[in-house]
Amino acid sequence: MIARRTACLDIDRLVWGISSPVILIRSLALALSLSATTLPLLPAASFAQDNGRPTLTMGVLAEEFRLDGVLDEPFWNEAVAIAGLTMVEPIEGGEVVGPTTVWVVADASDIVIGVIARDPDPYGIVSFSKARDSRLDNEDHIKFILDTFLDGRTGYIFALNPSGARYDALVARFGEGENPEWDAIWEARASRGSEGWSAEVRIPIKSLGFGAGLTEWGFNIERRVQRLQETSRWASPTLDARISQSVRAGRLTDLPDFDFGFGATIRPALVSGFEYAADTDTTEGSLEPSLDLDQRLGPNVLATLTFNTDFAETEVDTRRTNLTRFSLFFPEKRTFFLRGADIFDFGLGLTSGRSVDLLPFNSRRIGLFEGETVPLVGGGKMSGRIGNTNFGALATHTGEAEDLVPATNMGVVRVKQNVLEQSSVGMIATAGDPQGRPGAWTAGVDATYQTSRLFGDKNFLFGVWGLTARRDGLTGNRNAFGGKIDYPNDTWDIALIYQWIGDGFDPSLGFVPRRGIQRWSGGANYRLRPGWSWLRWMLYELRPNIVLNLDGQWESYRVFTAPVNWLFESGDRFEFNIMPEGDRPAEPFEISGVPIDTGTYNWNRYRLEFQAANKRIVSGQVSWWFGTFYDGTLHQFQARVAVRPSAVFSLEIDGEVNEGSLSTGDFRQELVGIRLQVNFSSDLQVNSFVQYDNESRLVGTNTRLRWTFRPQGDVFFVYNHNVIDRPGADWDLESNQLLVKIQYAFRM
Repeated sequence: MIARRTACLDIDRLVWGISSPVILIRSLALALSLSATTLPLLPAASFAQDNGRPTLTMGVLAEEFRLDGVLDEPFWNEAVAIAGLTMVEPIEGGEVVGPTTVWVVADASDIVIGVIARDPDPYGIVSFSKARDSRLDNEDHIKFILDTFLDGRTGYIFALNPSGARYDALVARFGEGENPEWDAIWEARASRGSEGWSAEVRIPIKSLGFGAGLTEWGFNIERRVQRLQETSRWASPTLDARISQSVRAGRLTDLPDFDFGFGATIRPALVSGFEYAADTDTTEGSLEPSLDLDQRLGPNVLATLTFNTDFAETEVDTRRTNLTRFSLFFPEKRTFFLRGADIFDFGLGLTSGRSVDLLPFNSRRIGLFEGETVPLVGGGKMSGRIGNTNFGALATHTGEAEDLVPATNMGVVRVKQNVLEQSSVGMIATAGDPQGRPGAWTAGVDATYQTSRLFGDKNFLFGVWGLTARRDGLTGNRNAFGGKIDYPNDTWDIALIYQWIGDGFDPSLGFVPRRGIQRWSGGANYRLRPGWSWLRWMLYELRPNIVLNLDGQWESYRVFTAPVNWLFESGDRFEFNIMPEGDRPAEPFEISGVPIDTGTYNWNRYRLEFQAANKRIVSGQVSWWFGTFYDGTLHQFQARVAVRPSAVFSLEIDGEVNEGSLSTGDFRQELVGIRLQVNFSSDLQVNSFVQYDNESRLVGTNTRLRWTFRPQGDVFFVYNHNVIDRPGADWDLESNQLLVKIQYAFRM
């Protein structure tokens, strides 16, 4: 449980604290605005070819309508429709279970998308979620992308299931992934009937940035029928394409003259509550205002100011066990830092597998320190695109957290230039340090070549990057560089990554768990689709990872292999893994209090895993890792069970037990998480998350009620309760906290 510290808004400190970063932002804005008058506006300069992509004429939203998921207004009959989608899975170009019809209409202020998804077996529709931001991958849903800058690199992603659960995200990782933490103001309703289901989606134009002067956008839509594991798509209906690849989207033409008004959004918020801490045996009440101001500087640039920012509604981090000697990475969840987050993405090849190896800018270093909240007194942010130039700037002033960190200023600037059809070059620079250490800055450059037309229609990426970090007193080699070659396609997915990280490379606003190394990693995965009636695919995986010191001597290695990874037509999956590992720690360290000495260790790990299809009311996954570990043995048991009898109620239980036996002692790690969701509607949910681990011996409960009473307004009730199991004593109250937050966005 992350404690919450309070801060009063001090205008004098704010003005003096962020004046320099604000001047920097203003200067950057002025320079970019002036450049817009001299640079040609080429929002699609290198992406003008349609390459045979389908087009859809946007219809006219000529009247007021009721957003209810039923397409019974006259204008739907007058608009041009996408008459059907093409099957991608299980058979490219196969016959879909039921046709999908799609319309897009708009007026000056709103875009409305209508969908009719016919299904001959409406009782077989899989739909368990109603909550906002539900991950809908394992349910029936529609998902669409809007490439509003027509650059083939970025985009807004929206999804909806038959129960009305909404999901939104930004295109991430050069189109290979999504950032689901981003949120926008939009509405959607779904309706189910005897012939399937239908939906209406309304997106205010004020929720989007878009290229000035464009008459068409990139657009694509796909549908998932979960019980059949069937995916169909409008544009680029191939296994090698993804909906998140805006370069493979079709065209949405005949855009109206959008009017975002004055372009200002004023979002005041008020947080009130109390907090009890057992260590001080005191209860403190609070009543704090906060304010966010958004101003559009044209359709393609957004500036934001925030004052006394509060993140009371942000869900606590999920606890994880750690069987390594390195820090774990946790993703950003706070709204202010997620706006325009895609612009700050840097470099290709900063991760190996699912692990984050390096980030030059990690926004969690601002306003958080060693698990404690640091008051964000104020900040400014600006992001957007002018022609082929993408830019972002962020400046913050954090207040003093007593006995933790002093007040300090921090900021980052990112510029990325689109070149060729899908490629880019860019730079990033950060300044400031969370602990107030002087002389802290980081700078770097990156370049990525990307194409979706290798050998005609295959994906290929090649990227390089370099960084340097400085801070008073920082010694050693303070540079880092690397690159990646990537061929991410359905049959063959091949990658090679190299990273060189100096022993003194310590970016104050970044994340680097391991320094003084060279890392080679990557993989070669082959997916075989045999066409059998009971088996969807067999995936053979090889993912090696070796870490050398700067002198070329190995420090650790891991070779993950999957000789068996089968997905059945039922949706169930079975996997068997073999993973040789080795480690050469230069210094002793501990895992759960058990010491591990220096030396050379080699061992072998094995895993059996079974996943039950998510289309069932009860589903889940069990995993058992076993084998040797350092100079002993380790068994890891992981299980997840989900019970979803309806879209109103869901229960998920996650558990993990790690039992290790080493020459220096035995250890046992236990971790349990229980998540209960009650979804009264898509705008009213209660989410309770309970966690326990035997190392902290702390049971933490985070319960949140969210009521979206208007698309622009939310009320949150947040209750945090923590009790601790002290050795030789009963359970004691550690802390509890009750907060009520109301926020509303006034748009002008």
